[in-house]
Amino acid sequence: MTTLRDIAVRVLPDLLSAFALLSRLPLPDHKASGAASAWAWPLVGAVLGAMAAGVASAALMLGVTPGVAAALVLATLALLTGGLHEDGLADTADGLFGGWTKQRRLEIMKDSRIGSYGMLALMLVTLARWSALTALLVFGGHWAALIATGAVSRAPMALMMALLPNARGEGLSHSTGRPSQAVAWVGLTLALAISLGLGGWTGLALPGVALLSAVLVSVTALRRIGGQTGDILGATQQLAEVACLALLSARAG
Repeated sequence: MTTLRDIAVRVLPDLLSAFALLSRLPLPDHKASGAASAWAWPLVGAVLGAMAAGVASAALMLGVTPGVAAALVLATLALLTGGLHEDGLADTADGLFGGWTKQRRLEIMKDSRIGSYGMLALMLVTLARWSALTALLVFGGHWAALIATGAVSRAPMALMMALLPNARGEGLSHSTGRPSQAVAWVGLTLALAISLGLGGWTGLALPGVALLSAVLVSVTALRRIGGQTGDILGATQQLAEVACLALLSARAG
């Protein structure tokens, strides 16, 4: 008979590994489970979204305007993740659109310097996130929005890792490993459950727009570099988040 202790023993290493990979939160020592923890990535996103929502609520209680509160949310999320996904977005934009060959694109993506495409991508995506968050803070419902979006935007990363080849053969994505499709689908189901539980029928649409943005990134990455990398996954998270927030802000208005 499986007990709660047995379940905790199995689940806890994956949870710690997921938080260690996708956040900068202090964690106890643990044995990394690599790609096997991908099912828990939506839980990481949900927790980070809840922490950011708490910052937003505190700011609003202190009389801060919604626009400034939205900026604080973005700053909080960047601090909690170490700017991991934003860095991936910038490198992806520079590489996919700044090089003429697969090898050159991968070289550009590996370069720590940011180019014009990367800067523009960061500016435009951050502006879109800020605008949507400001609207949500004006009309209400930011707790559910940030938790659901945090969960849903991280589910497609595992699915992309399971379905697409690694384009470089090294780097964070390669060292993490390749999750099974079953693990990836568990993560997506978990994200859907969180989204539905918090947003009802609107929550049902969030995984749809997140997956659509992931498909667009996947097709582009396959054509230009032959697969996915850690940067591609980071860009996917950012674009999925923008799509989810845009949908929720439109519904809120």
